[in-house]
Amino acid sequence: MRGRPEDRGGADHMTIPSIGRAMPRTEDPPLLMGRGKYAADVRLPGLLQAAVLRSPHAHARLGAIRAKAALALAGVHAVITGDDLAGIGRIPTRLGHRIGHPECLQFPLTRDRVRYVGEPVAVVIAESRYLAEDALELIDVDYAPLPTVADARRALEPGAPVLHEVLAGNVVDRLETHRGDAARAMASATHRVRESFAIQRHTGVPMETRGLTASYDLGTRVLSLFGVAKVPHFNRRVLADLISHPEHLIQFVELEVGGGFGVRGEFYPEDLIVPWAAMRLGRPVQWIEDRHEHLMATNHSRQQHHDVEIGFDAEGAIVALVDRFLVDLGAYVRTHGVVVPELTSALMPGPYRIPNYSSVADCVLTNKTPTGTYRGPGRYECTFVRERLLDVAAARLGFDRLELRRRNFITPAEMPYEIGGASLAQKNVLDCGDYRSALDQALELAGYEQALAEQAQARGQGRYIGIGVGCVLEKAGLGPWEYARVEVDATGHVVVYSGVAAVGQGIATTLAQVCADQLGVAPETITVVHGDSRRVPFGVGGFASRGGAVALPAALEAAKAVRAKILRVAASLLEAHEDDLVIEDRGVHVRGVTDTRVTFRDLARAAVPGPPGMEPGLVAAHFFEAPKMTYPYGTHVAVVDVDVETGEVALLKYAIAYDVGKAINPLIVDGQLVGALAQGIGGALLEELVYDDQGQLLTTTFMDYLLPTSMEMPAETVVRILEETPTPLNPLGVKGVGEGGSSGCGGAIANAVADALAPLGVSITALPLSPDRLLALIQAAAPR
Repeated sequence: MRGRPEDRGGADHMTIPSIGRAMPRTEDPPLLMGRGKYAADVRLPGLLQAAVLRSPHAHARLGAIRAKAALALAGVHAVITGDDLAGIGRIPTRLGHRIGHPECLQFPLTRDRVRYVGEPVAVVIAESRYLAEDALELIDVDYAPLPTVADARRALEPGAPVLHEVLAGNVVDRLETHRGDAARAMASATHRVRESFAIQRHTGVPMETRGLTASYDLGTRVLSLFGVAKVPHFNRRVLADLISHPEHLIQFVELEVGGGFGVRGEFYPEDLIVPWAAMRLGRPVQWIEDRHEHLMATNHSRQQHHDVEIGFDAEGAIVALVDRFLVDLGAYVRTHGVVVPELTSALMPGPYRIPNYSSVADCVLTNKTPTGTYRGPGRYECTFVRERLLDVAAARLGFDRLELRRRNFITPAEMPYEIGGASLAQKNVLDCGDYRSALDQALELAGYEQALAEQAQARGQGRYIGIGVGCVLEKAGLGPWEYARVEVDATGHVVVYSGVAAVGQGIATTLAQVCADQLGVAPETITVVHGDSRRVPFGVGGFASRGGAVALPAALEAAKAVRAKILRVAASLLEAHEDDLVIEDRGVHVRGVTDTRVTFRDLARAAVPGPPGMEPGLVAAHFFEAPKMTYPYGTHVAVVDVDVETGEVALLKYAIAYDVGKAINPLIVDGQLVGALAQGIGGALLEELVYDDQGQLLTTTFMDYLLPTSMEMPAETVVRILEETPTPLNPLGVKGVGEGGSSGCGGAIANAVADALAPLGVSITALPLSPDRLLALIQAAAPR
């Protein structure tokens, strides 16, 4: 059972604004009718299939690759190795600062050494995927195994195998964030609490795995790619640079996407190999990742180890926070660089007033799959550490855990508030927020007082009920800009072109809603175009909860400019003043005179060349610049029932109160929060990518890598969408919502489980709280 967001509007778009309406997503009808087109649905004449030979070793010298037998199979067109790509460089980073050792970036195909299980060694191109897979088995590769290190802590020990000779050890970067004098303040603190925490390695698991189809026209030299998402314009530029092909002759076309979650749509090795092969062979080439490959080769994320200390004065005010942590990056630095630990350091203080803060993060390379972002990168991790630490401190020092938070919240009167440090090339300055309100409303939603009473009653019956809180501070609206173009075409129809990409966030619906009010049309009648690099010349993409805060304002401003053009042309045709005109129902009339009107069709044709001094056409483009991020926030409250005989955790109730500034579509906001909640629950209770000491991944199927199902979702979920603090950083007041539903789960659920097992003295310091791990903790605590 779960609550629904309030429906803020009916069907009459003329009387009810589109912005704020909980209207159904315009993307859904074709998908529900089976008319969506995904990466694996692309079919082109002469289509060939690719399969990737991946290293079975975590660390080995690469010798000869003998492919003669594979090439002898009828229907095999090519076997591509690193030697074939000798003139092609490494895949560059996209976000964060540039690392000092570009030699740790990855080549599309390895040339001398493999450094993780699943690293691409060769690619077969054949008439069918079945034939390509058969050919893989005929390729003979000489591997000379090397010592392996599969744990970031061991990678720092003297004598540990070094993955890249350019480094003296395995630390590729060290990130430091400081505010005030944390060491001095900690030394003088009345109370000090220290603890160690760990977050496991896991990853986004979308329904649709990665996939790409490339086609090259020898006549026009146009290279077309189908299936990419998230950052098509960036990927186009990277591909153009790597293969030395003019960027304007490369077309990226985004299809439907079965989930993105940060892991899909980045530039991976296969995104170079597939188009390179299509150009060399003169035939379309397709590659679709299978689930085994996905778990082994797609970006992993999250894994961190923290040693953290917090200091308080006698009244419970935080005086200092000191954090030292390791992040396991895997074998190479991929497109996200070190942005995940950067965000962990940046937002570790969260919504709390911490005058003295110090963070040192070591970014460590190991013989594991490289890492990237996963929904709420860095914030899922730091929220777990911070919120768990506050509960531990409250218990040890005798403070009430809720009052300890209230005592230290940054207040609305202190905004904007600089928390110290920077992330993504921006200082961390909180724009607005009322954190106490979000906490209080989440507690109300969860029925906190009633839950306490039920907990006391359950303990008398031998049941272990726990209540946990996690306060989330997110970041959203990453710039530096986004592009939009709005046009009324010669038939009078409205189309919006946006540089944002669709990764399942309902962006086509909200873009239409933002433009509809300006142009007096129903949002359902507006065509939205995105993810096509030839129709949309500029764009940054869909990630980091930036669509609402950056892409929507760009469309809004473009729509306003088109509205001004409509009024100007209509004033000329109707011989009236612009202030006396009304735009509605795809036409314009003089206020109070409805029998004489000009349609959008008439206006669009009259706008070419249009009135003197006006740019021709009912079209306008806008670049919305976003030099600062917004900081949405909220509180999660979890009520759990822990079975001490099995270690299973049942979620009885889950409440989220989350401030988005302004909800353009409450239905979509609600869906984003609840969908993210499911992923956060998976990370808190089940999902873990496990390696043995030899760097072999042990969780390569859904038999081993457990995902939450409907059975693991809370018995009751309630969401309250807050619009208490619209951001001043964009004209809509919109913050982001894509990640806050997951970021608080680890902290809230861990605190709830710790609360449930407090009578047993169980210490919760690591995720996931899987049944086997939790049962071991319970059994270990039993003698005490």
